[in-house]
Amino acid sequence: MQWMMRYVLVSFVCFCFVSVRMFGTDWNVYVAPYKYDKACALTYTFDDGLIEHYTLAAPELEKRGFRGTFFINGSKVNEDHSKEIDKSKPRVSWRELKEMAARGHEISSHGWAHLNVTKYPLEIIKEEVQKNDSAIYVRVGMKPRTYAYPGNRKGGEAMAFITQNRVGTRMEQRSLGSKRTSRDLEKWMNTLIDTGDWGVTMTHGITYGYDAFPDPQVLWEHFDWVKAHEDKIWVGTFCEVAAYLKEKEAIRLKVISSKNGLRIYPALSLDKTLFTEPLTLVIEEENIKKAVVWQGKKKLSVTQKPGKIWFEFNPFGDEIRVKFK
Repeated sequence: MQWMMRYVLVSFVCFCFVSVRMFGTDWNVYVAPYKYDKACALTYTFDDGLIEHYTLAAPELEKRGFRGTFFINGSKVNEDHSKEIDKSKPRVSWRELKEMAARGHEISSHGWAHLNVTKYPLEIIKEEVQKNDSAIYVRVGMKPRTYAYPGNRKGGEAMAFITQNRVGTRMEQRSLGSKRTSRDLEKWMNTLIDTGDWGVTMTHGITYGYDAFPDPQVLWEHFDWVKAHEDKIWVGTFCEVAAYLKEKEAIRLKVISSKNGLRIYPALSLDKTLFTEPLTLVIEEENIKKAVVWQGKKKLSVTQKPGKIWFEFNPFGDEIRVKFK
């Protein structure tokens, strides 16, 4: 009877963490706090669509393999650089924004005319938001799934409208420019790693305008520091990280153990047209051996670390089959 009991399948259901005892072995199965099982997450956001976001910020991010989120006001996008709307703050064009999107950056909404959502009637804010969303979708080809409140002013009934059909809105942020030093930014990053938080930066000007850097080299050195520590830091767009965190909180896992592996059934009730971010599943066991993983008919890439494996999976997808060798 005891021999037979060893081979009975055991089923568990959880939010994102399961502990399974299988044939005298303890397995922990859970969704990683951040993609690739990183210690923390970092998102670079840039406001107001300045031209140097295109000429400086985006290229410097790309040099390190990073991508950023650029929150723009459609009314201030410049169609012709020979006729600048505000010569003291040259703006990016729709063509340049579309090019940035094609290179993997997120182009999202900061309101059509940068209106403070706490000071205008709801109908005006609705027009402000819808007009900007439509312009970005038509001119850039990217439907905004996030939003940054102009002036960081939040409150009132407009917030409920703005959050509809979005992955997230920017609620907290840390300015990178102005008087920040390389030491300040390094200290902040070490704190993020230690606490496991998501850091969201906010930058306007690089060399001119609000919160510009006295020396842009501070920003480039910060990018280099983050690149050197990317084994601990996931640099993702605002949409990517916001989607991941909400999916992680909402997912249910059903885990069934068998003689030589696991079957894992993910279930996620979020809108799959909005939430499209793969999740990272971690399986821990002190003496874990090499594993082969399939989701449906797709073989998944597996990363092996001491005492654990992890892999990306589709949270809306088919069952996951894990076979230990």
